[in-house]
Amino acid sequence: MENSNPISSPMVSRCKLSKTGLEKFLDVVGALQYATITHPEISLSVNKVCQFMSNPLEQHWSVVKRILRYLKGTMFLGLHLQPAPSNSPLSIRAYCDADWASDPDDRISTSGASIFVGPNVNCWWSKKQTVVARSSAEAEYRSLALATAEALWIQTLLSELHVSHHTPVVYCDNMSTVALAHNPVLHARTKHMELDLFFVREKVAANSLHVVHVPAIDQYADILTKALSPSRFCELRTKLKLVDSSPHPT
Repeated sequence: MENSNPISSPMVSRCKLSKTGLEKFLDVVGALQYATITHPEISLSVNKVCQFMSNPLEQHWSVVKRILRYLKGTMFLGLHLQPAPSNSPLSIRAYCDADWASDPDDRISTSGASIFVGPNVNCWWSKKQTVVARSSAEAEYRSLALATAEALWIQTLLSELHVSHHTPVVYCDNMSTVALAHNPVLHARTKHMELDLFFVREKVAANSLHVVHVPAIDQYADILTKALSPSRFCELRTKLKLVDSSPHPT
């Protein structure tokens, strides 16, 4: 891959990987998991190829090569950490999203979230959900519950450290999911996900958490749930505070 050409995104838009195929290749993706520590934007693509490590095929190798080409062209790209204002409480903002029934083999959805503490992204993930969601709202709500748990853990940590902070805010782009988080009525169609419902609603009712709708265009976690076009990918990459630190000629 030394002589390969760089590429602008690590995954082709609307790429869907499957476990069916003919050819196999050796496992080379384990080390890519370490790259996600400083490159959150490749979390989705690395997560996808890691799902096929037990039976990797040629189509998966093509995605791995694309990730490597992307990393070659972004060697100087890294997280930009900024000091938080000392005269105001820290904000805790979580962006959560889900790609419903995204796996063509078992139709399990993919969850993604990024959490900001002050001006900096603190943690992020892109992971496959554990059960099949029967609607997009259910998939989004499971993602919301995960983001809520992490945001509240950060809030608890800051409280123990006596760091002043605002109430956490979780941003979701699904109107039905936001409505469920504020609606105290448990409908029959949502009883199968009532644990997540009660967990989030309890925090919202106690004003320990705010769940807010955000337009899809401003959903930062979109980059962690689905393969995007290069232009959209680069736009959201910037939102995650990834900047080019390469030396520029004077």
